[in-house]
Amino acid sequence: MAAQDVLSQTTRLASSSALLQVLFRLVTFGLNAFTLRYLSRELIGVVNVRLTLLYSTVVFLAREAFRRACLSGSTKRNWTKTINLLWLTVPLGVFWSVFLGLVWLHLLEVPDPSVVPHYQAGVVAFGLSAIIELLGEPFWVLAQAHLFVRLKVIAESLSVVSKCILTVILVVLYPQWGLYIFSLAQLLYVSVLVMCYVVYFVMFLGSPEATKKSFPVARMKALLPNLLEDETFVNWKEARLTWSFFKQSFLKQILTEGERYVMTFLNVLNFGDQGVYDIVNNLGSLVARFIFLPIEESFYVFFAKVLERGKNVKDQKQDDVAMAANVLELLLKLVLLIGLTITVFGYAYSQLALDIYGGSMLSSGTGPDLLRCYSLYVLFLAINGVTECFTFALMCKEEVDRYNFVMLALSFTFLCISYFLTHWHGSIGFILANCFNMGIRIAHSIHYIYDYFKESTYRPLTGLLPSPFLVLIYILSGVITGFSEVFFCCDKGWMARLIHISMGAVCFAATIVTMFCTETKMIHFVRSQ
Repeated sequence: MAAQDVLSQTTRLASSSALLQVLFRLVTFGLNAFTLRYLSRELIGVVNVRLTLLYSTVVFLAREAFRRACLSGSTKRNWTKTINLLWLTVPLGVFWSVFLGLVWLHLLEVPDPSVVPHYQAGVVAFGLSAIIELLGEPFWVLAQAHLFVRLKVIAESLSVVSKCILTVILVVLYPQWGLYIFSLAQLLYVSVLVMCYVVYFVMFLGSPEATKKSFPVARMKALLPNLLEDETFVNWKEARLTWSFFKQSFLKQILTEGERYVMTFLNVLNFGDQGVYDIVNNLGSLVARFIFLPIEESFYVFFAKVLERGKNVKDQKQDDVAMAANVLELLLKLVLLIGLTITVFGYAYSQLALDIYGGSMLSSGTGPDLLRCYSLYVLFLAINGVTECFTFALMCKEEVDRYNFVMLALSFTFLCISYFLTHWHGSIGFILANCFNMGIRIAHSIHYIYDYFKESTYRPLTGLLPSPFLVLIYILSGVITGFSEVFFCCDKGWMARLIHISMGAVCFAATIVTMFCTETKMIHFVRSQ
């Protein structure tokens, strides 16, 4: 597949994934607002922090390394061996689910049954849901490698909508069921997700469309583990790369979900405060995750396909290097400007957003400061997602192994800083520790990108330098909206709030117009792709 075709399909995948993330986050956003009126903060804290952490940890440790290794390189490979390797995620998932389930049941603090009923059933259900989801891993990787955009959109949309409908029905009719509600909804979500992939491939394999595309798998039986005569069960090159990524993924999970591990294992916040933190965290990450995560996932595939892992820039096809450098530069500029916009306007509108969303329960206390800090953290998330997706797509096995030692030191440092900052400044300490963590990771990735391109004429890191005039507009917008918040928000009535919103709308419009005038190359990239 030509590099331009890969870019075109990758941008379609990123756009579709972004729309999915909008759906997921809006559903979570609305669901939290709805359940706050029926259920306790403590119950929401246990579900959204502790049980979701169990599920995400099992799934991440069991499959992340396999995904990264099996999505690297060309789609022309021995897919039987790759599929065999991917099925190893299931026994690995069973191990992590049982091991971590016992930890969650016997070593961690158990919530008060009168406030959060059926905790044990919740742990079992969320662990089981992780195993069910891993049953669809070979299908997911095959679909992602061949850029099946529509399948991902339909499967994940149906599963999220099903989960949402069941949750709302049970919360309204049987609020006393407690964690049974979210356990059943979670099991339904993963079951629908896996079934969508299975049904699609049952219909697709052997069809004229599959034949036309020369799809490497012809029958459903080929998607099950298969022994090959006189050959190894798996591709050992992929297996070794998976092991390298596994060591890295273990550390990355600690860094990604670090604050939840600190909350869960060190009890620095009670379940009610964890619930508030998670609600604010979901609100703060609403824009960041539905834009940045799809870009990172999709363009990891793009860079891994266009450039060959482990080769320096001189040994690559120069046309592909030129395209990769150009795409990286424009992606960096795009996410930087999105991050700056959220940081500048998020500061002045955090309290208003929380007051509208959850009333005084969220807009009083540390809620607004928490969301303001998260607005700054979004900027770090934006840059880190793109720089790391390029770095991980190009690192050879030895470089991945070396980076694991960096991640190990960073994981330990991050957990220590999280613990002390939380004791010093409450839940805001988690956000500050995350900013430190992301800053170090960004510095490492930038160093790698600089070294990679230094022997060429391309300088993609210039994407991190916005127009000076645009920076000036950002500064003026921040000052104006900051004064507007002081004078008009948020206890002076709805008319004052509307004035505050209008001031922000004018500043935002000025920022967008300036962006269109000064960043024409990036705007053309967004429009064309």
